[in-house]
Amino acid sequence: MCGIAGVIDSRGRPVEQTLLKAIADRMVHRGPDDDGYYRNGRAEGQDTGSPVSAGLAFRRLSIIDLSGGHQPLANEDGSLHLVFNGEIYNFQELRPQLEALGHSFATVSDGEAILHLYESYGPQGTVERLRGMFAFALWDERKGVAFLARDRVGKKPLVFHEQDGRLCFASELAALLEDSRIGREIDWNAIYHYLTFMCVPAPLTALHGVRKLPPAHYLLYRDGEATLHRYWDLQYGPKLKVSRAEACEQIRELFLEAVRLRLISDVPLGAFLSGGIDSSAVVAAMSRAGGGTVRTFSIGFEEKKFNELPFARIVAHYYGTEHHVFTVRPNALEVLPALVEHYGEPYADSSAIPTYYLSKMTRDYVTVALNGDGGDESFSGYQRHWANRVAGRIWSLPPSLRAGLIRPLLALPGGRNYHSLFNRVRRFATATGLPPAERYTRWVGFFDEADKHDLLSPALRATVGELNSAHQFEALFSGQEGLDDVDAALRTDVNFYLPNDLLVKVDIATMAVSLEGRSPFLDHRLMEYAARLPSDYKVRGRGLKSILKEAMAPWLPDRILTKPKWGFAVPIGAWFRGEMRDFLRDHLLGPTAAKRGFFDPAAVERLVAAHLREERDLGHHLWILLMFELWQRAFVDGRR
Repeated sequence: MCGIAGVIDSRGRPVEQTLLKAIADRMVHRGPDDDGYYRNGRAEGQDTGSPVSAGLAFRRLSIIDLSGGHQPLANEDGSLHLVFNGEIYNFQELRPQLEALGHSFATVSDGEAILHLYESYGPQGTVERLRGMFAFALWDERKGVAFLARDRVGKKPLVFHEQDGRLCFASELAALLEDSRIGREIDWNAIYHYLTFMCVPAPLTALHGVRKLPPAHYLLYRDGEATLHRYWDLQYGPKLKVSRAEACEQIRELFLEAVRLRLISDVPLGAFLSGGIDSSAVVAAMSRAGGGTVRTFSIGFEEKKFNELPFARIVAHYYGTEHHVFTVRPNALEVLPALVEHYGEPYADSSAIPTYYLSKMTRDYVTVALNGDGGDESFSGYQRHWANRVAGRIWSLPPSLRAGLIRPLLALPGGRNYHSLFNRVRRFATATGLPPAERYTRWVGFFDEADKHDLLSPALRATVGELNSAHQFEALFSGQEGLDDVDAALRTDVNFYLPNDLLVKVDIATMAVSLEGRSPFLDHRLMEYAARLPSDYKVRGRGLKSILKEAMAPWLPDRILTKPKWGFAVPIGAWFRGEMRDFLRDHLLGPTAAKRGFFDPAAVERLVAAHLREERDLGHHLWILLMFELWQRAFVDGRR
């Protein structure tokens, strides 16, 4: 795990060593163990005949080849230079294949395989052969080409800025902003979508002109021009013709292999254990893979409805793990400055708070932690997957019959609790009468189009024009032929929710404390197999993760397989009515926010008042606005 950065100047202007170091130093938390730099002759101001200046920077968290994994890495003749963030889990398999082709290795690190793959197979052939999580940048001095790539589902981040024949990139937006050439103009298209999804979707960032390299893409920068190429797209067909018993056996085999590969490490490792089926399955597979007693880490809260510790203890006892339990009372005011600093752009998934606490405490014991991320997105773990199937069937009915089914549900009484049964049914019914992309946006989003129209100032409404956040989903729902409603929902989550929200949260929270997170469920071979299983294997009636639970039945206690799904949540609604009440009002209703002129002050006042009077549960909506205001103060006003 590392932080990487670089500058490629097609006009041959020198790349300042001070800039490279400043960007790298801003990412010291991603790599506290080592740093490294490369500049070609042109970047150093020499007249080498090369028209392009190139500089690379690197911060290292040592995981594999502790003594020999210094970066940037070079090939045999020094014509290629690489900075790499992540882990290549199949590097031990690739190495003899590359040696048979005549390549020689100077280290035993996993990243060196990328250099030799590129020499033999080019960009497309390189990324297709990698199994793991990665973001890297390779400079080809002979061809004058920069090759940047990101893993299939977006576990490792990479942002870039391209202007005036110059490409600048880094692992984090906050680090990239050490380059004074990059402005702080807010991208209002990005913020418009953020208000709905509580995160900024790729390729956008919160700043105009800065972009994220999308997952499953690589970028080639040649002669001052960047071209994007997609190299992988998860396919949901043709469907496999296998029995449930055969599917269970294959799932266990693929999952155990994925876990074994992620146990390769030269430093101590363990696992996050929430007590849910996904993290419990990871611990079960780690125990079966050998290597001694598994270290597990769980976090609990004083509020019982947010506390899964009893279930985590069941699994820990079942497998005899070395179990560490941390019980905390989350203090948002204490951790908010660190979260805003590390995320670098507005991010309002409040589960970042417990994720940060768990990561910080786990880092006291290990350097690598496996987790259960990705199980829901491959095996249908969210109620919206079942709901989308039901809504799709209702949508196919004649309009009059459809309306007759929906109308009584809309008449149900509302409630103050956003997550109450009646409110969930009303949200389902309201969205069921909409086309698929709009329906899904309603289910996963917070501020809808009408809300945003009321919230934004007239000037800002004119700026965003006819923008609609549901358009983010339209291509995903129609991007593959023959998708049923469950697969369409899964495809949307894999391509949107995973890379834009869940994986951003985990990468930033873990790397903020120099902890590497690994996700066996996101092994692309396991994902490809799961995608081609019939949807009925995943959603059976109202039962979610049906085939995964069946596959894990020999490995896990019944209480884990039958427990309801819990969210990794914190009581932000209660905080705003209690200890954060004044903080909320000062930041959203104070003169600094009002002077910006972005939002209608009366609309914000109505939201705050309705929540404080407990007329509606608007905790998530207010958290979205608060995190945006805090980000502006840190990165736009203060120009940090």
